[in-house]
Amino acid sequence: MRIPLLDLDAMHREIAPELDDAWRQVSQSAKFIGGEYVERFEADWARYCHADHCVGVASGTAALELSLAALGIGPGDEVVVPANTFVATATAVVAVGATPVFIDVDPSTLLMTAAGVQAALTPRTAAVMPVHLYGQPVDMDAINHVAANAGIAVIEDACQAHGATWRDKPVGTLGRIGCFSFYPGKNLGAFGDAGAVVTQDLALAERIRSISNYGRKGSPYHHEVVGTNKRLDGLQAAILSVKLKRLAAWTDGRRRAAARYETALADLPVTMVRNAPGAFNTYHLAVIRTAWRDALRERLASEGIMTGIHYPIPCHLQPAFTGEDVPSLPVAERAAQEILSLPMYPHLGDAEVAFIAEAIDRALADLAPIQKLAS
Repeated sequence: MRIPLLDLDAMHREIAPELDDAWRQVSQSAKFIGGEYVERFEADWARYCHADHCVGVASGTAALELSLAALGIGPGDEVVVPANTFVATATAVVAVGATPVFIDVDPSTLLMTAAGVQAALTPRTAAVMPVHLYGQPVDMDAINHVAANAGIAVIEDACQAHGATWRDKPVGTLGRIGCFSFYPGKNLGAFGDAGAVVTQDLALAERIRSISNYGRKGSPYHHEVVGTNKRLDGLQAAILSVKLKRLAAWTDGRRRAAARYETALADLPVTMVRNAPGAFNTYHLAVIRTAWRDALRERLASEGIMTGIHYPIPCHLQPAFTGEDVPSLPVAERAAQEILSLPMYPHLGDAEVAFIAEAIDRALADLAPIQKLAS
């Protein structure tokens, strides 16, 4: 048996005729930039997120950058971000000239905490960027409380959390702005890079739309601000509209697979990243922790089971961000040595999960005694 980390082909086979039709319609209409396909997806995604406004953009990273820029965050400002995240969270901050301030994460959920944000606040703090990592939302009640008291903006990085909710409220609408990525491997993925911003603030949405489209407002040759080109393509929007119809069912499939993992791994010396009470996890990734991560990963690969590490180097230790004063963030640093992403996709069945669990059991039966003797 060979089990991939993600099986996009199985997802695409379900909707192949609709995808072919979307490609044909866009090709025949030649509406490649903007137009009805983008507008339709923006309306659909806003409705899905319970948001008043959606702006389709070129990528999740673009969504983060545009949101920061639209809020006027730039040189001299600090933005609090978790160390355990994909590097794009931090690079977006640097792209607008601001400074990312890295904080440690909760040891059981590996997510940002309100206490960590509070401790990181300075007079220069302009925003906090909670990351709903692996499909699980951050405690947004606590984050919003700290942010409101400090008078700073909350920009949700929901790039891995399509459809996730915190206390029954959709992510992306719990802060000032919500940012999504539709990179092909995401729960809702395009056929290339794509992203979106959602907000309840019309003026903010219009600013983001203008900046993403060369600063245009009204006439195509009237540029009100200095903008850039970070627009969503019509073809990607059409594909996303097709896939969005299946997202709820695909989310159910991911959650069933996660429940199977919980049961199958319950008696093994591994720990799944914990779900916080109040969080509805959509399982972009299924992440376990083990002291024997690297050896276990090698053994699983030898049995045809593909895995990933999200992420092997915390952001504050990346060469791109290390300066004279590198903070000590022990939870994120230890987690980076232990986390392992197991196969996760909607069509992952009982037989595959059982095979994976059995392979982990066999590997750890050999590895754990060796590691104990070495220590």
